[in-house]
Amino acid sequence: MIFDSHAHYDDKAFDEDREPLLNSMKENGISYIVNVASSIENTKKTIELTRQYSFIYGSVGVHPEEAAELNEENFAWLREQCSQPKIVAVGEIGLDYYWPEPSKEIQKIWFQRQLLLALEKNLPVIIHSRDAAKDTYDMLASADNKGLEGVIHCYSYSKEMARDFLKLGFYIGIGGVITFNNAIKLKEAVEYIPLDRILLETDCPYLAPVPNRGKRNSSLNLTYIAEQIAQIKKIDYDQVIFQTAQNAKKMYRIT
Repeated sequence: MIFDSHAHYDDKAFDEDREPLLNSMKENGISYIVNVASSIENTKKTIELTRQYSFIYGSVGVHPEEAAELNEENFAWLREQCSQPKIVAVGEIGLDYYWPEPSKEIQKIWFQRQLLLALEKNLPVIIHSRDAAKDTYDMLASADNKGLEGVIHCYSYSKEMARDFLKLGFYIGIGGVITFNNAIKLKEAVEYIPLDRILLETDCPYLAPVPNRGKRNSSLNLTYIAEQIAQIKKIDYDQVIFQTAQNAKKMYRIT
């Protein structure tokens, strides 16, 4: 039972073969997928996918790069979608300082609004954080956000930063980057992070692992990620598959 905790099957990269690809998941051991939204438009597409496939769950939320599209009207719509039967998280939300726009101020405003939405709806959060470790941590650690649960998606920081996020009770999402030769800092973090706090993810169609780096990613590549984690932590592959699936089911409250 393999659990892909973060995928984007609504992406145009899957338009030509989405149905046969998704129909092949069960026979390849992929039991659960969470399709993660990043805008108003693909929140709608995510909800549709959860209705079409029994093994796909979803999130609602707006990525920091799309934060400028939010206003009171569509935020109210997002709030309503949190009650959809297979919506299991608010995300992907957070801070991304790699690009100059939207401004940090706009990103922070809508990040906080979506964090409070997750608290209101009693849902975990899926956190995107790029070049923004301190601000992300400070906002998650704020007294206003006490009680939040969730995952730091596509983790890219140090093991020291991982320790701080773990102390807040967050899971750490590990994807294809862990297989890259130059991912030294991430490999050190994975060695440090307890297995019961790791989620497997693809972020597909992006960040395919070695040996498929540079190609379109899919949940079928999760085995390479799990193998790398097993090698780093010197444990059995099956242990990684089992525990990470249990972790994802617990965080997303899927029984």
